[in-house]
Amino acid sequence: MTGVSLGLRTSGSYGSLQQQIQNGGLQPQNLYIPRRPSKTSLNGSKEKERFFTKIFRFLSRKKVGMLILVVFALLAFMTGFFTVNKEVDLNSSGLGFDARYPNKSYGVPSLFPGEESMQSNSNSMNNKIIVCDENTSWAPSPFDASATVNTSSAASFLPHPCRDFAFPPPPPGDRRRIGPRPCPVCYVPVEQAVARKPRFSSASPVLRHLTYFSEENPLKSEPHGGSEFGGYPSLKERNDSFNIKESMSVHCGFVKGCRPGYQTGFDIDVADLRVLAQSYEVIVASAIFGNYDVIQQPRNIGETARNNVPFFMFIDEETEAYMKNTSLSENEKQVGLWRIIVVRNVPYADARRNGKVPKLLLHRLFPNTRYSIWIDGKLQLVVDPYQILERFLWRQNATFAISRHYTRFDVFEEAEANKAAGKYDNVSIDHQIEFYKQEGLTPYTAAKLPITSDVPEGCVIIREHIAITNLFSCLWFNEVDRFTARDQLSFSTVRDKIVSQVNWSINMFLDCERRNFVIQAYHRDLLERRAHMAAVVRHYSPPPPPPAATIVVEKFVPKTRPIRHGRDKRPGPRRRRKVVPKHRENSFI
Repeated sequence: MTGVSLGLRTSGSYGSLQQQIQNGGLQPQNLYIPRRPSKTSLNGSKEKERFFTKIFRFLSRKKVGMLILVVFALLAFMTGFFTVNKEVDLNSSGLGFDARYPNKSYGVPSLFPGEESMQSNSNSMNNKIIVCDENTSWAPSPFDASATVNTSSAASFLPHPCRDFAFPPPPPGDRRRIGPRPCPVCYVPVEQAVARKPRFSSASPVLRHLTYFSEENPLKSEPHGGSEFGGYPSLKERNDSFNIKESMSVHCGFVKGCRPGYQTGFDIDVADLRVLAQSYEVIVASAIFGNYDVIQQPRNIGETARNNVPFFMFIDEETEAYMKNTSLSENEKQVGLWRIIVVRNVPYADARRNGKVPKLLLHRLFPNTRYSIWIDGKLQLVVDPYQILERFLWRQNATFAISRHYTRFDVFEEAEANKAAGKYDNVSIDHQIEFYKQEGLTPYTAAKLPITSDVPEGCVIIREHIAITNLFSCLWFNEVDRFTARDQLSFSTVRDKIVSQVNWSINMFLDCERRNFVIQAYHRDLLERRAHMAAVVRHYSPPPPPPAATIVVEKFVPKTRPIRHGRDKRPGPRRRRKVVPKHRENSFI
């Protein structure tokens, strides 16, 4: 029976069993033998329903729901904890710079016809163009923000100490001191200058987001202009870069990579790059290339600036070798207040042109800095940085400040002065001026007011790193890279093209005010020549007197006149004959 029932269950369906019963082939009691259910399985669908019902009832309790939320929160915390530890391990490991700092970039369509912008083969000579998306915004830390709120709110209600300051008349002429001289400037105390620091960054007109082109193999499409370091933007690309929009991508040096200073030319050690990438509120920067200047130590720097404002000095390998040979400092990374940043693989043969890279592209070297003060290597800073920022930026509601030339206001006059002084090749200067003239450059006149000058004295630049000032710096550098290294010639062209489209201006203050907070020294060659001449004069001694001789006293012998005879005899002096009166003659008789 068992075998028959088993055969029936496996060979047919329940319908076939019923049909067999009706036909009388099988007895009803022998149709199905029940099996005992397994202990490990559920008893049918009813058991499943009961199981899920119990689960829903259990989960509906408040305590259990809270326990589940706590478990999920714990899992999220542990995931974030292990992620942070993983990043820390990457930073502390010996991985390369590429592994520690991910590349924030995205591909763009080809800028040249018939060329693919993204090539997988890195050895190909085709140009690979990407856009580097750098974080150039500055956000204060919570500690700085709270301090700023308290101080700035209190300072805003105080009368400005310099509101009654009147610019004094120029001093009388001094023949012993010919040339430009400093003039008085009203600075607020350092504590008040720090308190008047703006709480938030200034708004950038029109432009909100600025990115930079990177090219693996820069292609020179036109005969003139550009370099391997700055790229070779065509004239159309140059002109398009002056069309201000909300989001822009421009050439801005360092074209061979998205990380300025890392395998792009103008290379900097990875340890120094980490220092430059930190967040700074204010920095002071300078550079000496070609061993051209002597490091000048700042003076009158307050305690707040010494603790919070770093001073960076960029030097090349030639200057580094001189410093090591002369033992200027036992610490190779620090000379006084200056943190030394050594640059290798400089992009240009001209040391002065290399100096334009940190001068004009500080926002790329310091992507997380809010304010910067640039001074040339020959200058000595003698006023606190916070006082300078308050006087020339914050008080004027400006984001870019530069002094104007002390005598020249016209670009054409500046070009002739550069040619006369041999500052650059005359043919290149003429080509640049003629190019600007065709674009509409005219001599400076009073009709350009309130613009006070077309020629800056570019040895000091004070700026806030926002999108519009970063764009101005990039386009100014592109002109220096395309034409001559004399940045005074291209300044007004870039300024006027941007100002014509957006509500933005540059604070061009007096040169005598600049001379108030920096002291101008001479270049190294002239200083060494003067020092050598002073040493020669100092060690000069007059020749010794002649040896003592025996003094012979001779008796004085009066000279007698020789007696002359014959024709050689000359008449001597005639004596007057004494005439005796007659009465006396009679008296003697």
